Amino acid sequence: MGLPRAGALIFGLLCVLQLSHSSSDNDFTKVRAVNLGGWLVVEGWIKPSLFDGIPNGDMLDGVQVQLKSVALQKYVSAVGGGGGNVAVDQDAASTWETFKLWRVSDSEFQFRCFNGQFLTASNQDVISATTDSPGESETFYIERNNTMLHIKLSSGSYLQVTNNSQLTSNYRSQPGWGDDMATFQMTIAANNLHGDYQLANGYGPVQAKSVLTEHRKSFVTGNDFFLLSQNGINAVRIPVGWWIAYDPDPPAPFIGGSLENLDRAFYWAQVYGLKCIIDLHAAPGSQNGMEHSASRDGSVGWPSEVNIQKTLDVIKFLARRYADDPSLLGIELLNEPSAGTVPLNTLVSYYKQGYKIVRSYSETAYVIFCQRIGNADPMELYQADLGPTNTVVDLHYYNLFDPYYEKLNATENIRFVYEKRLPQVRALNGANGPLVFVGEWVNEWNVANASQNQYRSYGKAQLEVFGEASFGWSYWTVKCNSVHWDYEWNVRNRYLIIGGSPLERANYIILVAGCLVHLLLLTLIR
Repeated sequence: MGLPRAGALIFGLLCVLQLSHSSSDNDFTKVRAVNLGGWLVVEGWIKPSLFDGIPNGDMLDGVQVQLKSVALQKYVSAVGGGGGNVAVDQDAASTWETFKLWRVSDSEFQFRCFNGQFLTASNQDVISATTDSPGESETFYIERNNTMLHIKLSSGSYLQVTNNSQLTSNYRSQPGWGDDMATFQMTIAANNLHGDYQLANGYGPVQAKSVLTEHRKSFVTGNDFFLLSQNGINAVRIPVGWWIAYDPDPPAPFIGGSLENLDRAFYWAQVYGLKCIIDLHAAPGSQNGMEHSASRDGSVGWPSEVNIQKTLDVIKFLARRYADDPSLLGIELLNEPSAGTVPLNTLVSYYKQGYKIVRSYSETAYVIFCQRIGNADPMELYQADLGPTNTVVDLHYYNLFDPYYEKLNATENIRFVYEKRLPQVRALNGANGPLVFVGEWVNEWNVANASQNQYRSYGKAQLEVFGEASFGWSYWTVKCNSVHWDYEWNVRNRYLIIGGSPLERANYIILVAGCLVHLLLLTLIR
């Protein structure tokens, strides 16, 4: 073998070495992770185009609507918020006049009142709000003309208002679109849920499977794992929904296929030297009422004995399946439970049971407990004695989602990170108990027209402060329609500069050395 060929061989071997150990265990001290948000758990704001093909796409599950009689110019009202009569007598719309849609098909809907009951047509043609579980009598067919609606029963008769402000279902002929007693104007009061439930139930099972299969295949790939490993990242936090435990045929309307993609993520992680944190992002019944917990209509139904047991079964499934995988770093038992609707004692009991389940399969996997969102002090989890070994508390730090941050300029945001976040991280580091993990943060704020240098300074401040967390941090999220939330966009455009990039790592230096050896050998042979 000639010297040039030998040099080329050395160079090639060093390239392979660098690629296959781009983020090796030897580098693993603290977690520097990126969330794979919007991939196996849908969040419409991350990729809005997922919802583009849904017919009547502004009438998804959980959309809040108000109905105004064209004839009376009064709003339909569930008196007392539900549980009794319905009147058409209000000049302005508030909570009693607002209904959450439950979508049955693209033209069939149920209307849920403020207190949880549904509009029903079961009482001698008079519409009331007395039924807790909807069925045929609570299902209405919608005919639309832009914002104008006709509302029809399966029998063919239409809803109409009466002169004494009642809502009845005895309009027998086809109504027109003028000032008709059977015509209503719909106002959409809120349309902020675009999660797995809305997507699957919006498209229907066949089309939803096609849309989600393509999304899961293309949104996150092995190339993303490679790019992360090349830019200072040593782990990924992977949000999953509870229905993953029922793959390939989860309960309706959820769509199977997420489990094979989670398996693929573990494979990519092993290839590129990353670790995986499995994050149960959506629990049965929803733990916070948000789209990323797969809530149907914004309600929180998780804190029930049945749903908690289902959730523990999901943790058991995940722990059993991945405990022996060398890429598993930890399992997060529940993402962002709501302080307003999830009692602390209920959450602590669940966390303790979940810890024992994970430990029954792995002595080393970290068990991660997310703090409650809302008005809750993370110290409450440090005082709860959740488990003796390899435990972590997850904090989510955003200078967003609160009117307080809207008034801060760039300098004040950066100062807030140093003056408010850093003392809390240090205090929790010093607490007796779990390690500290900033499991979600982002290089975004409410500062209008901020410069690249201002974003860099803000990102630098967060990296420094969250880098002090004893377990580490995880950026939200890997890709996003809103570019400053997009980790890869931030790195490519140098809005966020993370240490440990290829130019700073020893294995990259080895690769460069291989190149130099090759050039030297070429020089000598001449």
